[in-house]
Amino acid sequence: MSLLHKFLVWRIKHLSDRNFLIFLGIIIGVLSGFAAVTLKWTVHFIARILMENEIFETQKLLYIVYPFIGILLTVFISKYILKENLGHGITNILYIISKRSSIISRTKMFSRMLTSAITVGFGGSVGLEAPIVVTGSAIGSNIGRLMHLGYKKRTLLIACGAAGSISAIFNSPIAGVIFAMEVLLTDVSISLFIPLLLSSVVGSLTAQSLMGSEILFSFKLKDDFAIIDVPFAVLFAALAGLLSVYFTRTTFFIERQIEKVKNRLSRAAIGGIGLGVILLFLHPLYGEGYNTISTILEGNASSIFAESVFFEGINSNLFLVLMMLAVLFMKPVASALTIGSGGSGGVFAPSLFIGGIFGFLFATIANIITGEPTLSVSNFTLMGMSGVMSGVLHAPLTAIFLIAEITSGYTLFVPLMLVSAIAYSTTVYFEPYSLYSKSLAKTGDLIPKDKDKLVLSVINLNKIIETDLLKVSPVATLRELVVLVRSSKRNIFPVVNELGGLSGIVTLDDIRQIMFDTELYDTMLVEEIMHSPPASVGSQENMQSVMHKFESSGAWNLPVIDDGVYVGFISKSRIFNTYRNKLRKQNVQV
Repeated sequence: MSLLHKFLVWRIKHLSDRNFLIFLGIIIGVLSGFAAVTLKWTVHFIARILMENEIFETQKLLYIVYPFIGILLTVFISKYILKENLGHGITNILYIISKRSSIISRTKMFSRMLTSAITVGFGGSVGLEAPIVVTGSAIGSNIGRLMHLGYKKRTLLIACGAAGSISAIFNSPIAGVIFAMEVLLTDVSISLFIPLLLSSVVGSLTAQSLMGSEILFSFKLKDDFAIIDVPFAVLFAALAGLLSVYFTRTTFFIERQIEKVKNRLSRAAIGGIGLGVILLFLHPLYGEGYNTISTILEGNASSIFAESVFFEGINSNLFLVLMMLAVLFMKPVASALTIGSGGSGGVFAPSLFIGGIFGFLFATIANIITGEPTLSVSNFTLMGMSGVMSGVLHAPLTAIFLIAEITSGYTLFVPLMLVSAIAYSTTVYFEPYSLYSKSLAKTGDLIPKDKDKLVLSVINLNKIIETDLLKVSPVATLRELVVLVRSSKRNIFPVVNELGGLSGIVTLDDIRQIMFDTELYDTMLVEEIMHSPPASVGSQENMQSVMHKFESSGAWNLPVIDDGVYVGFISKSRIFNTYRNKLRKQNVQV
């Protein structure tokens, strides 16, 4: 710690905050890139051991056994060793930024890597992107804490970790930056943009130096996009938006249902077996699914079900279309079972997967109907990946640049923009929140984009509750109340009964006409004078709800009540003072 102290003193003297953040962004980019490579290599290593052997080739029932074992191992490790709940990692990061001052626990720098490697390596039908984003974000947050940086700068370093991770795992530095800005950050200036950009670039370079192009997949465009395809693309984009709504609602519904099983091991068993049965019949859902997309892009879609025991020897376009439709609609179910039962992973890859499958189906069906290759299967596969990802993640710019970067060109840039924009707009009409933010929106923990709401969201209601108001009993006399008035500096007196509940309130205006009438001192009781407050709030209530109650009631002070027990008062003036202080801190340049 003495060395760290000396370093921090040296950096204050010799490095500006801006340059120091650039330096930290580069360090985070290196670490995030290394973490992405490590996770990807570990998953491939586990998958090779499990699948590339004679037993697996002859015993396809292992499609049931492997995911079941993987989810059980993940739940055991998370519950008894790591002692944390997994769920959607990016949702958790959004919550931490919104409500936990961007402080991520140190264990998350490795916990999601370990659990997702087991889940996906054993065939869990989810992606690695969310776990690696959590890892990179945790690295950024903890480096920020180590360097004694404040909330805003820690949040920037979290975004640097996320950008470096996405950039490394897809070899797509532009998409990494845009993902961090679209999904995690609410306010970005040029001074904040540079560390983010460098972290993303360094993450990509680190991954390339260690694994080259093997980090995910790449594809060289074969076909041009013709202007006559635009009407097809518009229809396709609208359907992709509806498919995104199906993905979000199905995933959300199944996760909520399986979470009703309270015992985590029982939940893992149910989810693991259910997932295994699905994979037994639809083995393209095994793992991330990128191999299936690569096969489609290479023009070998007919070989996807060639190894299936149940459909061996069946080879027709109709069969392929029907099976792909089954894969399309069951992927959200498989992903939800994996995550809901306790597995570790994200919906980033599943959204790309079903988008690619949908693009293949749309182009294939159109070509069957017209009797000729009217639409490019590979182009619509890529456009589908962009469209569904735009809808599910509510991140259209990320989707556009991601597909553009993994195809090493911008030939499809215009159709990608068209499809992503329409798909996103269609999705938002039915689902205003992304899958990441939907649960946070329900609980009021979502990071608001509006500046005023953002500042309000970081105000801790518990810290501004006023407890210095003098309480009075409802059966106290006017004489006793007047004594309190003489010794109090406040003009509100909460009337609290013997159980601690708030019976009402008395203000100076209520007793102004009678407080000097001595004849009433011993005959009039407080309960005859008091009145009910126009509204009350809870100490755990979010600030948006509190401000709404102030506005609707017209009150300047409101009581705070928890489980029927009086806690204190909250005043509008105290909120405004706190708001100004928070706003001043938010606006400090880095």
